[in-house]
Amino acid sequence: MNGAKRKRRFWPAAVCVAGLLAVWLVSGCGRGEPTFVVALKPDRDPDAMLEEQRTLGAFLREEVDRRVNVIVPMSGAVIHEGLANGTIDISFVSSTDAVRAMDAGVGEVLLASEINGRPYYESYWITLREKTYFDVEDLRGQPIAFSSRTSTSGMQVPVWDLVKRGLLRPDQSPEAFFGEGNVFYGTGYVSAARRVLDGQAEAAAVSYYVLDKDKHLSEDERERLRKVVSQGPVPTHVLVVRATLPEEDKALLRDAFKAMNDGAEELRDTLFTGPLVEVDPVEHLAPTREVMNLIREMPL
Repeated sequence: MNGAKRKRRFWPAAVCVAGLLAVWLVSGCGRGEPTFVVALKPDRDPDAMLEEQRTLGAFLREEVDRRVNVIVPMSGAVIHEGLANGTIDISFVSSTDAVRAMDAGVGEVLLASEINGRPYYESYWITLREKTYFDVEDLRGQPIAFSSRTSTSGMQVPVWDLVKRGLLRPDQSPEAFFGEGNVFYGTGYVSAARRVLDGQAEAAAVSYYVLDKDKHLSEDERERLRKVVSQGPVPTHVLVVRATLPEEDKALLRDAFKAMNDGAEELRDTLFTGPLVEVDPVEHLAPTREVMNLIREMPL
C-alpha cells in the first residue's frame, strides 16, 4: 500500500476519533470490499499510536483477508455508541465498559487479555517514596487522587476495598474517609499520579502498571513513587465484539486476534498487555459487576 492510499484510509478514522461515526460511513469508508472496524481504548496519545494502528491493521488484514480500519476514539462512550449503531465491530475495553456493553445488549466478550498468566491484575495506592503511609488506613483524612470517576482500577475497586475493610459505609462518599475537599478525580492515571508527584495529593489510586511498567510515567517519575497497598482482583481488559455481527465474522475475528499469540507478540503486548485467551464472560466479569453494583448506590 502506497503512502497516498494509507493517508486516504486514515482520514475516515480521524473522523471517527472526532465522534462523527455516521458521517464516516456515508463518506464511503464502507464501500467496496467488506471492512472490519477495530477500536482501541484511548489510554495514550492517539498520535503516538499511529504506527501501532497501522501495524495492527496490516496484521489483521492478512488474517481475515478483508480491509481493516483501526481507530482510537476519544472516549469509551464513542465506543459504546459505535457498537450499538454498527459503526464499530470490535474494541478493546475495560471490564467495566464490557459489563455496560453486555447489559445493554450491544456487545459480547470475545477474548480477554492475560497479565503474567492470569486474567486479572491489581489496583495500587501509590505515594512518594519518602512518605510514611504503609496501609490504606494511614490515608484517613489525607488529600488523595482517583484516576477518574469511571476508572475501574483507579476509583471503583479502591472504593469497593474501603467498604470491604469497614472504613467506609456504602451510603457514604469517599470524603467521609479522606475528608471534605480532599478527594480529586482526574482524567486518567497520569493526572492522578502527577498530582502526587506535584505534592497536591498524598496518594493516588491507579492501575498496577502505572508504577510497575514503562508505559505512562518516565523512569525518573516512577523512581520517586512506591506502592502503599494493592487491592483487587481487577478483571483484565477484553475484546468486545458487536452483538449484531454475524457469527462467522465473530469467529473470524476471534481467530485473527488469537493468531497474535504466535507471531505478533510484541505488538500484542503493547496494545493488549499480554496473551489473548478465551474466558467465561460471566465468571471473568463477576468481580467488576460486584464493584459496579456497590458503586451504583454510593453518593459519588
